[in-house]
Amino acid sequence: MGQKITPNLWFDRNGKEAADFYVSAFPNSKVVAVEYYPNSAEEGLADFQSEFAGKELTIEFELNGQRFTAINAGPEFTFNPSISFMVNFDPSRDEQAREHLDELWNKLISGGEALMPLDEYPYSKRYGWVKDRYGLTWQLMLANPDGEPRPFIIPSLMFTQENTNRAEEAINFYLSVFTDAKLGTSVRYSEDTGPARKGSLMFADFMLAGQWFAAMDSAVEQNFSFNEAISLSVACKDQAEIDDLWNKISSVPEAEVCGWCKDKYGLSWQVIPKIRLNC
Repeated sequence: MGQKITPNLWFDRNGKEAADFYVSAFPNSKVVAVEYYPNSAEEGLADFQSEFAGKELTIEFELNGQRFTAINAGPEFTFNPSISFMVNFDPSRDEQAREHLDELWNKLISGGEALMPLDEYPYSKRYGWVKDRYGLTWQLMLANPDGEPRPFIIPSLMFTQENTNRAEEAINFYLSVFTDAKLGTSVRYSEDTGPARKGSLMFADFMLAGQWFAAMDSAVEQNFSFNEAISLSVACKDQAEIDDLWNKISSVPEAEVCGWCKDKYGLSWQVIPKIRLNC
């Protein structure tokens, strides 16, 4: 598998249902693998996991080339728009890009809601931001066919609250942590806009371990920030790589548990071996 960094999505008892929904909604998509909770304490099931005995634990699925992991768990964490997923419909690759964008929008908004309505904006002739029925948010965009190509799906980080105006700092930090990393496009605010200061990032994209991500400073005061509902797992080749990444990323000691950690911006990571450890 070529993808080193994988978004992990925390669902409240409906991870398999959600994965099946996304696979049905997105083109060229599939469930790749399912792992299950043990059936009993004798097999390793913890007391607090008793309601999940024998049920799905993780569901690996792929949406048009982007791998995800759904974690089937409890209500401890809920999604918010601090991490969303940009979906690029490129007319240079797909003559029916606009029609396919609208088709996916209609599927995602069923049971959900529009955060930004599907419309024409200065940066795209067709764009909308939608929260789906599970609370996960997606930005659907008709890409500029003359621009530099990007993957179909890109994880996008919104820096809010105390992290506002730190998107550029964070990008530079991540670029220093990962290899095969580079900065892509950067667009800055030309004036103070809400909590975003002039010169901070309206939008930027960057590559880590050969994968594209996006980031922005929020121009609106928000009541949310990063949490464990979406974490980024990094598949490491050996213990030396695990130790190196852990020492660079982990900045919140109380968040360190079973491969999970948080960086200085509150973003959650799982630094794990290529063979996943479930605990």
